[in-house]
Amino acid sequence: MVLLQTEGLNVAVVGVTGAVGTRMLQMLESSPLPVKSLLPLASARSAGKKVNFGGKEWTIEEAKPESFDKIDIALFSAGGSVSKKLAPEAASRGAVVVDNTSAFRMDPEVPLVVPEVNEKALNAHHGIIANPNCSTIQMVAALEPIRQAYGLKRIIVSTYQAVSGSGAKAIMELETQTRAVLDDQPVETAIMPVKGDKKHYQMAFNAIPQIDLFQPNDYTFEEMKMINETKKIMDDQTLQVSATCVRVPVAISHGESVYIEIGKEGVSSTDIKALLKDAPGVVLQDDPANQIYPMPADAAGKKEVFVGRIRRDPDVANGFHLWIVSDNLLKGAAWNSVEIAERLVALGLVTY
Repeated sequence: MVLLQTEGLNVAVVGVTGAVGTRMLQMLESSPLPVKSLLPLASARSAGKKVNFGGKEWTIEEAKPESFDKIDIALFSAGGSVSKKLAPEAASRGAVVVDNTSAFRMDPEVPLVVPEVNEKALNAHHGIIANPNCSTIQMVAALEPIRQAYGLKRIIVSTYQAVSGSGAKAIMELETQTRAVLDDQPVETAIMPVKGDKKHYQMAFNAIPQIDLFQPNDYTFEEMKMINETKKIMDDQTLQVSATCVRVPVAISHGESVYIEIGKEGVSSTDIKALLKDAPGVVLQDDPANQIYPMPADAAGKKEVFVGRIRRDPDVANGFHLWIVSDNLLKGAAWNSVEIAERLVALGLVTY
């Protein structure tokens, strides 16, 4: 458990009652960040409730512009509309914002950061730092060591994404639907694949090839996020990226089947495995003979990115396939945000 410091950081968590917000508190609890005080923020309906942190009970307040006076770091995970309204206000009052929504990710003035990949981008921040999409984070964390060693020309990814990416209510809907199917009862649909879209489908015992709304090019917004964010994080607009994002009936942890083409021939799968074995934030789980490979159930609750099933494509000399799994609420959201905060302090970009 974190011990509150007499000298240290004043930290605000916006959206503290949500699935990611609660995990941000957990990650802060286990972080070496010197936290002096916590300001838990949420909507008006949650104001007055309590959260525990650092051995103390803290009262949730409604998030307002003036909330951020005297705040050093503000972690946001309350939805894009809240971030667009309040993140600039927080930054103008001297806080450094780490935003976990898509509000600022593609803003050229806002760094989009995965610490294991592009930590140096933090130096260019102007008060707001964007946390990438959960599925993008785990993919680039696993691919960056390969890119550094051999270059990277092409990525084709198919995701198997957990319903927690749509929030706590989506998990509840999956559980309710599963019971209904097993009990031979009518299945009610209200959230999946997208709460605000025209149609809703059964998630239990199903796979839905739609995450977020379809765009004019017939890709979904989630797929375009993966494409555009990957190019921005890796600072390579020539990189060829394509994505198909699928929601599966798993509560927590995204899986990804990733095909890559590297810039060098003569590389073996053993070479790739050796790189990933020592990569920061990555755990290699690749032993087919003993049926060892990453699985969502094992990754849930862990901060690392797990990689396995690494093999060369039989028809493309510089092509490889990988299977990547990570907890989308931790490395895909809460932990990456806190990790960014840790690096801001370590680099002297936030002082106290």
